Amino acid sequence: MKHAPKVIAALIVLLVAVGVGWLLAASGAGRAVDPASLTELERAFAERMQNVALEGHFTVEGRERRDGNPELYEISKVTKLEGDRWRFDVHLTYGNVDATLPVVVPIVWAADTPMVHITDFAIPGLGDEFGARVIFYDDRYAGTWDHGSYGGMMYGTIRSMKTIRAP
Repeated sequence: MKHAPKVIAALIVLLVAVGVGWLLAASGAGRAVDPASLTELERAFAERMQNVALEGHFTVEGRERRDGNPELYEISKVTKLEGDRWRFDVHLTYGNVDATLPVVVPIVWAADTPMVHITDFAIPGLGDEFGARVIFYDDRYAGTWDHGSYGGMMYGTIRSMKTIRAP
């Protein structure tokens, strides 16, 4: 009986570890492909998206704000997973949510241009029913988005985190 608290604690730790492992496996967050297997375009995209921020604006259809609402997504890195899935390690602020998390999305290629391609997508902490088509070209990104009955456009620049955090 005197060992019961230690056994219970060990079981809890084991259950948490199994749960985290299952979640990582289910989300694909832990299955990066061998970097040597990347094509030149994939390698260039992964390198370009290291320690950057997408800084720009988004619009909401039906609202009269021509310059858009400011948005900022801080990306520490992007990793290719199996198939067309890529993991973005991103810090985002959206409404009441301020979170850092891995977001796994499909990337499709239009010639040399990568594009996020999601439909009825769930983002942990933000909900489901997200849709987007976002392209990355040179130092810019642009696309369309929807979340439930709302939608609009998003656009901006891809900047080094050093320039974002500079005084």
